[in-house]
Amino acid sequence: MSETNISADEFQALEQKVLRAVEIVRREREARAAAESEVAALREQLDQLTAQSNAVQTQVTTLHQERETVRQRVEKMLEQMDELL
Repeated sequence: MSETNISADEFQALEQKVLRAVEIVRREREARAAAESEVAALREQLDQLTAQSNAVQTQVTTLHQERETVRQRVEKMLEQMDELL
C-alpha cells in the first residue's frame, strides 16, 4: 500500500511539474506573439518615418536648388545695376 501512495505522490508531483511547464510555455507563446506584434508595428512605423524623411530630404534638396537659382539671379541683377551706375 505504501508503494501505491508513493507512486500516487510521485505521479501528482510529476503532474504538477507538467502543468507548470504547460503554463510556462503558454505564457512564453503569448509573450512571443505580443513581441512579434510590437515588432511588426514598429517596422511599419519605421517605414512611414523613412518615407517621410525621404520626402523631407527631397524638399530640402529642391529648396536648396531654388535658393541657389534665386541667388544667381539676384547677383546677375546686382551686376546689371552696377553697370548702369
